[in-house]
Amino acid sequence: MIIEDLLEIENKRPAIFLDRDGVIIFEKEFLADPGEIEFIPGSLDGLRMIGDEFMLIVISNQSGVARGYFKESDVLEFNKTLGELLAEYGISVTAWYFCPHGPDSSCACRKPSPGMILQASSQFYVDLERSWMVGDKSSDIAAGRAAGLKTILVRTGYTGREPGGIDIIPDFIADNLYNAVELIIKGAWK
Repeated sequence: MIIEDLLEIENKRPAIFLDRDGVIIFEKEFLADPGEIEFIPGSLDGLRMIGDEFMLIVISNQSGVARGYFKESDVLEFNKTLGELLAEYGISVTAWYFCPHGPDSSCACRKPSPGMILQASSQFYVDLERSWMVGDKSSDIAAGRAAGLKTILVRTGYTGREPGGIDIIPDFIADNLYNAVELIIKGAWK
């Protein structure tokens, strides 16, 4: 092993990967208007509990781009506004990733594929073994499992019953993001 590889291993940090809609904010079909952002109760308090131990990375399928409902620039603006709102509450998001492709795409980034997680992992030296995926859809859980993360399905949003969902069992189920973060922080998985 060369010194650069050792430094990379030593600098790895765990992350909490989060789906956006149905986890942090209420699920509204093909949401692109930042004026419609509405936080799910407990999500802000949960995110504030995370602290510096974990990076916070949001990954989201945004097929409204492929369907022509909005543009990639709209998603970027939406995420920027959401990030600014979160910052007002002292919450810092390390990175935002989204897949603009449709459900019939064979891309590597659309969940349930782990592409966004793996891209973030290589860009931010994420320690996948100590990282988590929190989502409201079976595709979120499948992506987390495929990347080797521990997974939590929240009962907000689709609760794993989205149209076209797949049968998959998360490591944990939580009522909301606040309860999911409690499980992670308190080390309930140990």
